[in-house]
Amino acid sequence: MPKANFKARLIQFLENHRGLVIVVFCLPASFIFNLLLTLRRTINRLSSSPKHHENRVQAIQKQIQKWNKIPKIERKLLCTSRPNWLSLSTTFYRKDLCHQINIDLFDILELDEHNLTIRVEPMVTVGEITKFLIPKGYTLAVTLEIADATLGGLALGTGMTTHSHQVGLYHENITSYDVILHDGSLVRATPNENSDLYRTLPWSHGSLGFLVALTLKLVKVKPFIKMNYVPVQGKKEYCDMIRLLSGDGTPDYPTVDYLEATIFNPQQAVIMTGTYSDYDSSLPLNHVTRWYKPWFYKYTESFLKKGKHTELIPLREYLLRHNRPIFWVVESMIPFGNHPVFRFFLGWLLPPKPAFLKFTTTPGVRAYTFTRQVFQDIVLPIRKLEDQIDKSNELFDVYPLLVYPCRIYDRGPASGQLRAPRSEYMVEGTNYAIYNDLGIYGVPGYVKRKEKYNAVYAMREMEKFTRDVGGFSFLYADIFMTRDEFDQTFDLKLYENVRVKYGAEGSFPHLYDKVKPEINVFEIGDQYEIK
Repeated sequence: MPKANFKARLIQFLENHRGLVIVVFCLPASFIFNLLLTLRRTINRLSSSPKHHENRVQAIQKQIQKWNKIPKIERKLLCTSRPNWLSLSTTFYRKDLCHQINIDLFDILELDEHNLTIRVEPMVTVGEITKFLIPKGYTLAVTLEIADATLGGLALGTGMTTHSHQVGLYHENITSYDVILHDGSLVRATPNENSDLYRTLPWSHGSLGFLVALTLKLVKVKPFIKMNYVPVQGKKEYCDMIRLLSGDGTPDYPTVDYLEATIFNPQQAVIMTGTYSDYDSSLPLNHVTRWYKPWFYKYTESFLKKGKHTELIPLREYLLRHNRPIFWVVESMIPFGNHPVFRFFLGWLLPPKPAFLKFTTTPGVRAYTFTRQVFQDIVLPIRKLEDQIDKSNELFDVYPLLVYPCRIYDRGPASGQLRAPRSEYMVEGTNYAIYNDLGIYGVPGYVKRKEKYNAVYAMREMEKFTRDVGGFSFLYADIFMTRDEFDQTFDLKLYENVRVKYGAEGSFPHLYDKVKPEINVFEIGDQYEIK
């Protein structure tokens, strides 16, 4: 009994003083951890070269051919040897139960300025590609805001950003994939070559083959973003404005280069529009990513009182504006992290490395935080935006909320795991509908107030709402769906056919098994329910 009481008191102490514990122990350790990871990546890069890409691919093929020589009854399913803690996914897939293949592919292979594309190996990160491209006057058509995200991970998962209302999801801007299949053969998938594989690789999460290279579309850019902050009062008013600016009403509406909204409470939001710009001395210049600067969402919130504002932000800093506070997730870890004194003296330690946070996550911590936090990106029709906000408020009471408008295309039948938008959502005269990412991150208000809260119930209700309106969940985050519910959300018909045709069935884990939580969500939800 004394031991149980001590454990309970320790957990209570850590919960009440989490910010102090993280600052004193986790941030310095995370900084050192990041240095070691940077050193590891540097060594990998120095020891490799784009001209040796084919040799590296052949080495991977030999690993798979060796696996094929194992008697079938003794073979384990295939997966990469990349540790779970290096992934930005919230789940911990049981790689220890698989035959792991080493995929060390870190190089930028070819910049094609004529066709506006770039060919890369899958482990190139967003931080690395922006450093490479922006000085040359380019960026990816879809650039995630987190520097550690890998281009290959985004290709087999998904991604969207504030330019997606013009170009769609990340996978819409991939022109080719180079993939090694179960038998060690190398194939290229494009809209015209192995097109069924091309359509199903997005949202496959490594369940069809090993990605060894991909080619992505580029856009020409200017060095700065001219950023407008527009505070809006009233839910209907800001929802209507977001829909108008996204081009939901008509394809002829002149949309801006970048568009996002941050909702701070049901009746207040700040809408941000950005356009490419050269330097303009008449506008203030804001280096938003410097360590001493206010966290971007807090800076944005200030315009609810200040009113409209226009400024210039260097392009790369704009693209990574949410990196330092990981949107607003760091606030739940370090409540005082945005204080000017903290930022000035210790802001350079932020963000805590996601890989370090996962590396140090024990099963107990995973189970506890799983039921005390929400971290979800859900893609929903923008014409249901008011309903989305109401449902999120009812189930989680978490603010701010992130809104990124995005085109979702109807590519016809058998077009992959994403179901085509419903006819009532289509923008007239086009082959797309405008959806939006609803980003829900943080500690639910019910948890903060120590009121009744069951994380599993809340998320399953949110998933039901998502299915009912024709939306879908990003699969990097925990899902709470049964297999039948998963099949209702996603269209797996072509995916299942491709698994058989290209030999993934019996060789790679199924998509559902790859992305479902490694823990029993129902059991843990009941165990840690706040009553």
